[in-house]
Amino acid sequence: MSQGSSGSVRNVGEGDAREEADTLGLGSVEHLALVAPTASGKSEIALLAAEALGDVEIVSIDSMQVYRGMDIGTAKVDAEARERVPHHMIDVIDPWQVWSVQQFQIEARKAVADIESRGKRALLVGGTGLYVQAVIDDLRFPGEDLVLRAEIEARTAEPGGVAAAYERLLAADPLAASRIDPHNVRRIVRALEVIEKTGEPFSSFGPGLDRYGPTAFPVRIAGLWLSRDVTALRIHERFDAMRVGGLLDEVRALRAEPRGWSRTARQAIGYKELEEVLDMERDLENSQEAELDLAFVDAFETAKRRTRSFSRRQRMWFRRDPRITWFAAVEKIEDTTPALLAWWGAA
Repeated sequence: MSQGSSGSVRNVGEGDAREEADTLGLGSVEHLALVAPTASGKSEIALLAAEALGDVEIVSIDSMQVYRGMDIGTAKVDAEARERVPHHMIDVIDPWQVWSVQQFQIEARKAVADIESRGKRALLVGGTGLYVQAVIDDLRFPGEDLVLRAEIEARTAEPGGVAAAYERLLAADPLAASRIDPHNVRRIVRALEVIEKTGEPFSSFGPGLDRYGPTAFPVRIAGLWLSRDVTALRIHERFDAMRVGGLLDEVRALRAEPRGWSRTARQAIGYKELEEVLDMERDLENSQEAELDLAFVDAFETAKRRTRSFSRRQRMWFRRDPRITWFAAVEKIEDTTPALLAWWGAA
């Protein structure tokens, strides 16, 4: 599953994004988008909707599904689903590569333009507000300072360094801190890097709470809404299925890759927690096998808890966007689709 909240971007008005969209050839049709927190069933609903509409191809707006080999933990749709409807932005890069939001933005927009050039519509499907808005809105990215970043990373690597870094972020930019998982080292470091480099709050580079203007290209956005209790149950069931389905073996395979596993990819919830236990496994004796088993159980429970927190942040992000039309996600996925089809079909 994908991660993210606050982003190092700035909304500078609609002109630049529309100019870029024009360059790509976007704008002749109205595309579609489906947003919702993790474990909402959006991928399955999008598949049914795309098949029913007929002229639609799906674009995954997920920061982790771009990585090959990270299948179980990111809940990718299977090969059979991708044969039924073309899916874009899945299995784009290898897990040892580092990708930024800006790179994702560029490639996703190219995918939408390609779909439009063939006389079809794109259905963008995602749960991370930053990545969705990077694709459909006019978001620009401040430059990187790799030397400064290395200094901050070195401080966070010290004992208690992550907690101390998060406290610094909380003091410097409470809004950004509220949007970032306290355990997401990569995003904490990036936020502090931007603050120290620019002297401005990290949150000032986001789209803001009430600055939702016209999108870079025509898109009709639907959102799925379901209760927190149902979401929590689905998250619990999803991780149990991942455990049985071989997520631990998937993490072992990624760690064994000779070219490594990028700091970006390894931050995904589920992978990160299991990797921490595998680090511990090397230091334990056979007599401590029971302790290791308990650690794996605890890792899955920690991943569930962090995913619930992530889901709450996703929900808060999307609720601010007045351009989203909301639909109730009922228990049976096929019962949710008709209302979406009626709304999208008129697009």
